[in-house]
Amino acid sequence: MVEDDKPSRKPKVTPLPDGPLQYENPLCPDQGKIFDSEGAEITSGPEAALCRCGASKNKPFCDGTHAKIGFSGKREFDVSKDKRRDYVGEKITVHDNRCVCSHAAFCYTGSPEVFRVEGRPWIDPDAASPEETAAIIEKCPSGALSYTIDGVEHKDLDRKPAITVSKGGPYCVVGGIEVDCDEPRAQGVSKEHCTLCRCGASKNKPFCDGTHYDIDFDE
Repeated sequence: MVEDDKPSRKPKVTPLPDGPLQYENPLCPDQGKIFDSEGAEITSGPEAALCRCGASKNKPFCDGTHAKIGFSGKREFDVSKDKRRDYVGEKITVHDNRCVCSHAAFCYTGSPEVFRVEGRPWIDPDAASPEETAAIIEKCPSGALSYTIDGVEHKDLDRKPAITVSKGGPYCVVGGIEVDCDEPRAQGVSKEHCTLCRCGASKNKPFCDGTHYDIDFDE
C-alpha cells in the first residue's frame, strides 16, 4: 500500500494577540498561495506574518509596527448586529448577514436591480433570474451573502486554499483555510471563505466589517 505523502492539514491563520496574522501553510508550494490584487503570486513560503494593524511599511507582511503604535486586536463588536436575514423569492431565497459585509460591492454593482442600495427591502430576489442572482452571490468574498434554491442552501464553493490581498481592503480567504481564533463566525456565514481585516480598524476583528472603506485605508 502506497501512503499519501501530501499533508492532511489545511492551511491555518492565527491572529496573534495584538499582533499580525500568523499564516501556516503545510500545502506550500502547491496550494495555499498568497496573491496580490492583480492575481500575481506573492512568495511567502510555508509561514508568513501578515500585517493586520494597517501600518506596516512592508505590507502585506508584518514589520513589527503594531508594537510601536500600540495596536489592539480586541474585538469590539456589537453582537446585536449579528443577524442573518432571509429575503424569500419565488425561486430563490437570498440570505444576508450585514455584520460581515466587506464592501466589495460585487452585489449592487453587478445586479443593482436585485441589490438596491437605496431600496427597502434592499434585496429583491425576484428582480433577476435565480441563476443570475446566484452567480453574483458567489462573488461575495466575505460570506455575508448566500442563497437557497429548491430547499438547498449554497454558501460554500469548491476552491483550492488561497489568500488574496485585496486593493485597499481585506485579506480574501478561500478554500476552507482555518481561522484559529476564539471569536465565532457570524450567524449562517460560510466557513469556506471569509475576509480578514488588514486596516486595523474593524470592530469585528479578526474579520473585516467594511471599516477600511469608511477610513479610506491607504495601503
